[in-house]
Amino acid sequence: MKFTTRELILFLAVLMVPILSYFIVFKPQSEKIEQAKTEIQHRKERLNTLRIETARNEDLRSANTEISGRIAEMESLLPSGKEIDLIVRQVSALAVESGLTPPTLKSEKPVAAARFREQPLKMSTSGSFEGFYEFLLALERLPRLTRVVDLLLKDSTDEGVEVEAEFTLSIYFQNDEGSPS
Repeated sequence: MKFTTRELILFLAVLMVPILSYFIVFKPQSEKIEQAKTEIQHRKERLNTLRIETARNEDLRSANTEISGRIAEMESLLPSGKEIDLIVRQVSALAVESGLTPPTLKSEKPVAAARFREQPLKMSTSGSFEGFYEFLLALERLPRLTRVVDLLLKDSTDEGVEVEAEFTLSIYFQNDEGSPS
């Protein structure tokens, strides 16, 4: 069997069709498919990241709701400026009930503290140590926000009196309008 030039050209043309098809059609299409798979994988990763962040946003939203509730609870413990005198009378009554001498009080200028105000009161009283301890426990149980600072507790030189206490009692309050300062 003899191949003529025409048959040889036809054979080479038939042989070249799949080779050219690979380089012209299949290889570029395969590259596009790989690129699409890579992009799909990247988008899936981003979607998972977004799902995690969205779940975290829900956690943050619930935490913010909880914190807002706690803030409202703390604000309910803050008296208005008009109620400061009532709290001072309560503190004085607590001291007397605990067996201490009626405290001497010296009011200082209110101080701005965060969104609210702080009314410092210089107090001094004397009595038994147990009575002073009972007074501090009763003060802690008050339904209002108070803080004892600069506590100076010393032995008394008077007969029948064990300790003399000087401290600053800070009472937190809202403005008279009830809005933060």
